[in-house]
Amino acid sequence: MNHQGAKGTKVDMIMSQISGPDELTDRIAHQVIGAAIEVHRELGPGYLESVYEEALCHELALQKMAFRRQEPVAVVYKQHPVGQGRFDLVVEDRLLVELKAVDKLHPIHTAQVLSYLKAIRLHLGLLLNFNAEVMRHGIKRVAL
Repeated sequence: MNHQGAKGTKVDMIMSQISGPDELTDRIAHQVIGAAIEVHRELGPGYLESVYEEALCHELALQKMAFRRQEPVAVVYKQHPVGQGRFDLVVEDRLLVELKAVDKLHPIHTAQVLSYLKAIRLHLGLLLNFNAEVMRHGIKRVAL
């Protein structure tokens, strides 16, 4: 069977996962990382997550980036709504951003981002831990 030109095949799905996000989404991720580094440079570690969320939103607004924050995410089980989650930010309708202010990121934090990505049908998320001593150590890209 020839998979060239076929849309929606398993090969296409695997290739899209290997190739990662599109160029625009990747540029947006880099911009958000820069904004997070700026916030961390100004505030440092030690505040509540809500403080970093407000500061990051202010920084994104200064950079004229569109974002939505704290919107509910429907949780559906076998076509039946069973509850709601709530994501921190979606930037430019392309990138999920989940903020933390914890001692260490754990696998459950990554699982949370993956669940939100599936629920809102996005392919890339950033997990940002502002409690890191250096912000670059608190950044994790999560791709679906």
